[in-house]
Amino acid sequence: MMLRIVSLCASMFLLASCATIFSGVKAKVWLTNDRVKEPVNITADNKHYENVLLPYKVKVRRGYSNSNILITSNSYEPYSLSISKRFNAVSLLNIIAPLGFAIDAATGAIMRPDEKSYYVDLKHKSGPYGNQSVIINNTVNVPQTQSYQQQSQQTERVSRDNPGMTDLENVIIRWAIDSDPQGARVFWRVISNIPQEVKNTNETYLMTTPYEETRPFNILGLTYENSTNVQIEIKLTKRGYADQVKRFNVRQAIDQQEISTFFELVPENY
Repeated sequence: MMLRIVSLCASMFLLASCATIFSGVKAKVWLTNDRVKEPVNITADNKHYENVLLPYKVKVRRGYSNSNILITSNSYEPYSLSISKRFNAVSLLNIIAPLGFAIDAATGAIMRPDEKSYYVDLKHKSGPYGNQSVIINNTVNVPQTQSYQQQSQQTERVSRDNPGMTDLENVIIRWAIDSDPQGARVFWRVISNIPQEVKNTNETYLMTTPYEETRPFNILGLTYENSTNVQIEIKLTKRGYADQVKRFNVRQAIDQQEISTFFELVPENY
């Protein structure tokens, strides 16, 4: 009898704050803008995300007050966004547990952002760091917002022994790699058809799936011109499952600003 009472109490405690358990005290929202191609800095509820590309997912507090987001970059005016909150329907699971509702109310878990995605309408700066021409000493200077292709055409040809001459070497893209089942180890390496300019690399471990991060390539000697001859190889390994490999053309990844893929893992001896 005593064991049943203890078990019942434990169950009630676990159900005592459903919204807090299932939703957490923070929520994720997407910030989107497909035309902005340069990295931006985001501050969301005092948490900082440096040099990321839109669209990007950030965490905001639930609670009763609005969440404040600030976006800054070199070429665009600072953009601020206030996210209001509304009732989180998950809290209704606590209808049979008044204590749980009280906990959710105290933690703010009964509230959630109005939307899951917000379009951020960034405007170009009008000064010398924006996307407009500036007259200095009667000379028209155009800010460096050219495409990677234009930069490549105006830059000396680089090699693996003479890198550091193009911004493309450190181009930042979004990596999104997932698998079923999750928990597979993710490795990547560079496969180059032009080793005299861009060298092949050994496998580098990233983390386990699901893996999502905005990070640079760091491929020395890479230009827009030679990127069609370079591939990124992604390999997934998991005990009990066959290894899987996919390759992505770097030019295509640059144009799309992401490497996004999903692996359906196959058990060994299937």
